[in-house]
Amino acid sequence: MRPAHTEGAERTSRVGGFARRLHGIGPLVGLIALCIGGTFLNGDFATLDNAMNVLTRTSFIGIIAVGMTFVIISGGIDLSVGSMAALIAGTMIWLMNGLKEGVGGHTFAPLTIVTLGIVLALVLGGLFGLAHGLLVTKGRIEPFIVTLGTLGMFRALLTWLADGGALTLDNSLADLYGPVYYASLFGVPVPIWVFLIVAAGGTLLLNRTVFGRHVQAIGSNEQVARYAAIRVDSVKIATYVLLGLCVGVATVLYVPRLGSATPTTGLLWELEAIAAVVVGGTALKGGEGRVIGTVIGAILLSVISNILNLTSIISVYLNAAVQGAVIIFVAFLQRGRR
Repeated sequence: MRPAHTEGAERTSRVGGFARRLHGIGPLVGLIALCIGGTFLNGDFATLDNAMNVLTRTSFIGIIAVGMTFVIISGGIDLSVGSMAALIAGTMIWLMNGLKEGVGGHTFAPLTIVTLGIVLALVLGGLFGLAHGLLVTKGRIEPFIVTLGTLGMFRALLTWLADGGALTLDNSLADLYGPVYYASLFGVPVPIWVFLIVAAGGTLLLNRTVFGRHVQAIGSNEQVARYAAIRVDSVKIATYVLLGLCVGVATVLYVPRLGSATPTTGLLWELEAIAAVVVGGTALKGGEGRVIGTVIGAILLSVISNILNLTSIISVYLNAAVQGAVIIFVAFLQRGRR
């Protein structure tokens, strides 16, 4: 006969394993339930056009949320991604318009101008992420404080660059750049393809590489990770750079949608990205998370907004309030979880 404490330990282990599996599939179950409910509430919800529209609009936040997943798993946070995207968008447009007018009597081909704008977006995203990582690791400043400060700085710089108004892309460049957002491949819009590629790459990076294991180890226990000879500072910096690059990619896709940048561009994107990550099952305290969960979380939040828009159950102006409530609710459920 086995000791009672052994049977109790096995029972606890089984219950814990079931709880983890239930937690893992929770976002997917929620998404399926929402889709069923949305179909009953409005027949237009279940159309292919609406599905493509939801996924296209999800792609911007989803791409950023993939990068945010790495930062949060490592124990960090970034509150500046919306303002960062706004500044990158404004700087892109400013540069492309300037090159269109010519520099020193030299003119550039439109395709070259658009290419340089895209490269600038990725470089700026990486540099902003690098600055955050260095301030957090070498400067020993809390991520919350660092990114709260840059949130204000980025948006103020854009407002100054736009002189309080809007920066609008030249029409001829907008026509050339437009397919980056509006074109489709095999009937699927380009932003969705990019979102899928970023999500697949993030999944492989987190689950199949040494870097991904180090990110999770640091978030679980940073001190133990240092004892294990993990280069904690370098890994943390890399997570912020990765997030910055994701913001750059999202901005590259977003700019041709409206062809302009204003002081309100990217407003509350940080709320949506963090909500997608936590709804997807990533622990706010770090150490545990899945990119596929983040993808489901981002889609789930977009479906909620889409249902609210189609049914008018509550005002569309309360979408951000719903997302904020979701973050608080999930954080409540995660109490004590690491």
